[in-house]
Amino acid sequence: MRRKSKEINIGGVRIGADHPIAIQSMLNTRSADVSACVAQAKKLESVGCEIVRIAVPDDSCVHTVAALKENLKIPVVADIHFDYKLALECAAAGADKIRINPGNIGSEERVKAVALECARRGIPIRIGVNSGSLEKNLLEKYGAPTPEALVESALYHCSLLERFDFDNIVISIKSSDVKRTVESYRLAAEKTDYPLHLGVTEAGTERMGLIKSAAGIGSLLMDGIGDTIRVSLTAEPEKEIDAAKDILTAIGLGRGGVRFVSCPTCGRTEINLIGIASEVEERLRGCKKDITVAVMGCVVNGPGEAREADIGIAGGKGCGIIFRKGEIIEKIPEDRLVDALLEQIEKL
Repeated sequence: MRRKSKEINIGGVRIGADHPIAIQSMLNTRSADVSACVAQAKKLESVGCEIVRIAVPDDSCVHTVAALKENLKIPVVADIHFDYKLALECAAAGADKIRINPGNIGSEERVKAVALECARRGIPIRIGVNSGSLEKNLLEKYGAPTPEALVESALYHCSLLERFDFDNIVISIKSSDVKRTVESYRLAAEKTDYPLHLGVTEAGTERMGLIKSAAGIGSLLMDGIGDTIRVSLTAEPEKEIDAAKDILTAIGLGRGGVRFVSCPTCGRTEINLIGIASEVEERLRGCKKDITVAVMGCVVNGPGEAREADIGIAGGKGCGIIFRKGEIIEKIPEDRLVDALLEQIEKL
């Protein structure tokens, strides 16, 4: 059962409650380079990013926030550290959410100024706590960035905003350690009903980052925890969107699109299954049909084990069969298998 969290509106994208899990990413172009940021953000939007974030290290980057708002349909999040004035300027520039830690922007009056401005404009604030930037007093108290320390930090930052009756809050509690990340979010889910932004921070390259994110984010989502996700990869940001979609699809939370099934091959395989499976997956990447497609190595694992697939192929000696819901519909030479499969998918 999904955790019941508070509903938050981020520039028209609602998270929390029973809303779908929203997919996020972050720009990695120089924030002051308006044209590069807009181009990358539009590319992210085109591949399915639903919320995009930009780092705002100084006031030369605020105008990029405004440019993104002018050119995108998806919400824009301004990521700010230390300087409360940047939060105020980004709010005025049209940011749909502010990512900030109230504890690192200075006095209570500065926190109040940000809270009041965001409240006036209906802009939510995401409190982002990372194990690498935990407060010294909590490190001394717990001896390490434990889940208890991370959650205490997040709730403390929430309390700074709550002093000014601000509760339009999203929380993230990230670590590069998968187990610590999962335990932190589970603990936070017990202690607050604010929506949770899931992610394993500094997860790694495209390969390892996806593995760690699938383990961490996937585990939490299957527990019913989480309202929006970002898969952090040392790769081009659009790779994060593909990974997020794949994680959601794998655990049954995808919003349409192809569910891909293929066997690992064995000594019975008599076609180039690895190449065929890779080609099918790539050519179906943009397919929006809500279907399961199977690519199997032989008739043993074909129509039988994959009978629940909407459509599939199974290899023979230099040829293959196409089957639908376990029923064979035609036999095709190996060199035409992929094209024939896609032709059948077009008919579905």
